[in-house]
Amino acid sequence: MAITGDAAASIGHRSEWYAALDAEIEKLSDRLIAIRRHLHQHPELSGRERETTRQVKEWLEEAGIDVVVAPEQCGLIADVNSPPSDGGRLLRFAMRADLDGLRIEDCKQVPYRSQVPGVMHACGHDAHTAMLVGALWAIRALIDQGTISFPVHCRGIFQPAEETSSGARQMIRMGALEGAAAIVALHVDPSRDVGRVGLRRGILTSNCDEVQITIHGRGGHAARPHEARDPVAAAAQLVNALYTYIPRLTNSQDAVVLTICQVEAGDSPNVIPECVKLKGTLRTLEDSIRLGTMEHIAQIARGVAEITQTRIEVGYGVSAPSVVNDRETIDLLRQCTAQVIGEHGVEWIARPSMGSEDFAMYLQQVPGALARLGCRGPRVGGKPLHSPDFDIDERAVPIGSRLLAAAALRWWEMRA
Repeated sequence: MAITGDAAASIGHRSEWYAALDAEIEKLSDRLIAIRRHLHQHPELSGRERETTRQVKEWLEEAGIDVVVAPEQCGLIADVNSPPSDGGRLLRFAMRADLDGLRIEDCKQVPYRSQVPGVMHACGHDAHTAMLVGALWAIRALIDQGTISFPVHCRGIFQPAEETSSGARQMIRMGALEGAAAIVALHVDPSRDVGRVGLRRGILTSNCDEVQITIHGRGGHAARPHEARDPVAAAAQLVNALYTYIPRLTNSQDAVVLTICQVEAGDSPNVIPECVKLKGTLRTLEDSIRLGTMEHIAQIARGVAEITQTRIEVGYGVSAPSVVNDRETIDLLRQCTAQVIGEHGVEWIARPSMGSEDFAMYLQQVPGALARLGCRGPRVGGKPLHSPDFDIDERAVPIGSRLLAAAALRWWEMRA
């Protein structure tokens, strides 16, 4: 899906290196799809991505790319540098991919189906990793061929534990952003066709806070609930009250999504337990709404505790801030999308997503942007993220590599 000929002329000047990049990625396409399939077959959970890290390190080092592995052997950074022509400035253009899979059983009947029971890549991290490997390979090749006439200093960040919102913090602590002046990332989007890139300036995703609620009651016999203080009944009342009243207490024009996803209670069908634990997420777009909703949750919990004679504790675990895309970086990605795919490939995202991304933590320190890469094809790729039949149209992989590499090279070209 490289853009050539009259279509290229219609969007303005196209630097000569774009054609060389197209040719290099075309040569790599089959290998990149094979990498994605290998990773899809061998997913690892958040914080356990050691074999994935080892394999990515091996792929990068075979191309002569410098690699530093994170202290826990989960995650790595990889640098591609042209010979210094200005005293070796430390500025870098960074690109991020994520490595972890999810606790979901892969139900697809395909040759590359996950071989790990109960674990699969249901969020496209396998594709993100293959895309970044391809982008770094291509940049390295173009530098070695002498195709690039300007200095280039790029960093690939392969982070663990995106799904638990802890991996970005780990990579930042190990110095992944040292010298970084900008950062970009792609995320596959099954609601968007292959050959389309979703862009948005400003807020792209929500704040996400892990909600942790513990309901303390008094256990007892299932036949005599009047002798107990049933935390299960209190939990049912609380979830119903939260789902009913949080929307009623919030301005309908302010986006708030509270979802309880885990319920832990009891060990026996005839024993009322001592406590129930609820876990879920709170997602908001505005900090003031986030804090106000937390107070509303506390108020509702106090009311349910009083009428059920239980004690309810509300706490919050790992959180991720909103992804806020930098205008200049989004404009860079728009320009590169037009050059790599064509102007028809640019799709502006009208509203923020209530999903979350720990890529936001990089953006709190360095300007950058996250883009949505279409992965839906006519026969595959339309199933939602985090579903057991999630898959992508693999034509998206070389497109993603082209776009990442083009963004890095164009960023440096504009500064030459």
